Amino acid sequence: MIESPAGTLLGADDPAPFVVRNAGGTSPWLLIADHAGQRVPRALGDLGLPPAELNRHIGWDIGIAGTTARLADLLDATAITQVYSRLVIDCNRPHASPTLIAARSDGTDVPANAGLDARARQQRIDEIFAPYHQRIVQALDARLAQAQPTLLVAMHSFTPAMAGVARPWHVGVLYHRDTRLAHALRDALQAEGDLVVGDNQPYAVSDTSDYAVPVYGEGRGLVHVELEIRQDLIADEAGQLMWAQRLARLLPPLAARFGG
Repeated sequence: MIESPAGTLLGADDPAPFVVRNAGGTSPWLLIADHAGQRVPRALGDLGLPPAELNRHIGWDIGIAGTTARLADLLDATAITQVYSRLVIDCNRPHASPTLIAARSDGTDVPANAGLDARARQQRIDEIFAPYHQRIVQALDARLAQAQPTLLVAMHSFTPAMAGVARPWHVGVLYHRDTRLAHALRDALQAEGDLVVGDNQPYAVSDTSDYAVPVYGEGRGLVHVELEIRQDLIADEAGQLMWAQRLARLLPPLAARFGG
């Protein structure tokens, strides 16, 4: 491993933990993507993994960065996307979650995460997790101060098969206690007629397994949804554009229903 200046994790050559697209967007929609990137801090090398593993779904949400960027442009929405691999730190996990920094993911051991001491763990929280979420908080606070409505979409993608089991859904809408936007978007997606839509599938949100929905959606009382798109559908630019265009058509009518 390579030491960063002053014992920090991120060095001068490492990017900031987040990218903001269309910061001045006038849309009520605010898009966030916790697993958009696959960078690894230079000090952590390759986490002890070959590139093929970092390129798998365990390393990032394949296709979601491009889909989110295109959707933000089409909606005139602000998007905040996280740059580092979820194997460095998962920015959609509470700090107490055992998968915040996973030592093993979908059958792959992550050598750099094995036996991680408290200091190294805290560095990842302080230098990646915290700045990313502070930027989201900053955006939410600014919108509130300006009386700009906020409808939150947490953008994710999921692997077509997990543990050898195929997943039939093209897209899933996830929620916890507040079903308003999730059920409305679910119904709109089902009405398209060409999609298998997961209702809290392939995952379900909980206080112990998720961060964005409990903290920002429910914690702030925002109308929200977590959206999951199957990765093979957005693995290339054509698929990303197609899904962005579909969502840009479906979301605005929902904004009118929910005070956007």
